[in-house]
Amino acid sequence: MTPRELLLASFRAALTAADPLQIVPQHLPPPPASGRTIVIGAGKAAAAMAKAVEGHWPADAPLEGLVITRYAHGYTGAESLKRIRVVEAGHPVPDESGERAAKAILSLAMTAGPEDLLLVLVSGGGSSLLSLPAGEVGMADLKLVTRDLLNSGAPIQQMNVVRKHLSAIQGGRLAAATAARVVTLIISDVTGDDPSAIASGPTAPDASTYQDALDILNRYRITPPVSIARHLSNGARGNIAETLKAGDPAFARVENHLIATAHQSLSMAAAFFQQRGITPMILGDSVTGEAREVAKVYAALARQIRQHHHPLKPPIALISGGECTVTLAAGNKGRGGRCSEFLLSLAIDLDGLAGVHAIACDTDGIDGSEHNAGAILLDDSPARAAAAGLNAVHQLEANDAFGYFAPIDDLIVTGPTRTNVNDYRAILIQ
Repeated sequence: MTPRELLLASFRAALTAADPLQIVPQHLPPPPASGRTIVIGAGKAAAAMAKAVEGHWPADAPLEGLVITRYAHGYTGAESLKRIRVVEAGHPVPDESGERAAKAILSLAMTAGPEDLLLVLVSGGGSSLLSLPAGEVGMADLKLVTRDLLNSGAPIQQMNVVRKHLSAIQGGRLAAATAARVVTLIISDVTGDDPSAIASGPTAPDASTYQDALDILNRYRITPPVSIARHLSNGARGNIAETLKAGDPAFARVENHLIATAHQSLSMAAAFFQQRGITPMILGDSVTGEAREVAKVYAALARQIRQHHHPLKPPIALISGGECTVTLAAGNKGRGGRCSEFLLSLAIDLDGLAGVHAIACDTDGIDGSEHNAGAILLDDSPARAAAAGLNAVHQLEANDAFGYFAPIDDLIVTGPTRTNVNDYRAILIQ
């Protein structure tokens, strides 16, 4: 296999480990002895998770529900679901479609009784998709503060602290809204796999506070709309109930199960390389920080291995996951995402080092602002880019990694994968 083929196949192996159609069935609870099973959920994997439930649920057992996924991540035609409704909505910025569907989900949960089962399907992207603004906060203001947070470089966990405290359904509030037994199946897209941070934890206890949300906005110099500032301030003063904390009686009826994580996907990719005589080294499933800065560290390690055979002798595959960030420079709109920006920075530091190739893709199939999952960097990519008149340093300064990899046909386009366990990166050192 060529380096390109090896790297692409390793990415496919990582995706297989997080495929809802493969992993959800083995975690399904039995139908309740009496009563209904109501399926609700949100996230980029929501449609596939719901399809897996439908495909393996007894035909004679009651089943109904509603899940929200990102636009173009549902099913159409003959593949459409029959018993569970799928609504598509905005991501990463919430919209009115998600708001209406979240309100309907909350209503469904409230109708469930003690004899019913509420099966909750949670995956990455659920924070924006399951958006039901609390109190006087409106969708227009929620959109504004979400865009500001996205452009600030704030880690997803901190973004979700703010979003939980602006929500009528997240931060454990969904669990408190129902009398039913709750079983939540979770595909994790956050570093550390904390259920309270995945889709902003609709059925998980939350340790953060309104004051934490205010502090995060201040830290990233975000001035929120008046309605949001007032809501958070009232919460910090104790005038609005906090998100649900550990020990709340509502959680006595709740089971939260992590069924897919970044670590599982990295392990599957590692096994793929091992089977082909390439030593895998997993550098972590929770790598964070500015994508361009993380790339510099990885480039130094790759160069050390390639030139000095230390700390290990090639062939080696350096594998990592997590969620880096991209902070847009002033005036930049940015084209691409954290995966392609990581690769562009890596290209600059490696400078065409022979025998070193890399891939970086978001497992949901969408890397940031464009249509690609990520990109691939071969040792001849910089030479091909230079021949096309591209300057890597200038492209990085403009946050335009998409504009660097597109002309040299090094983008990776998968379309929606209907799963999400964060980013996948592999550096192949021959």
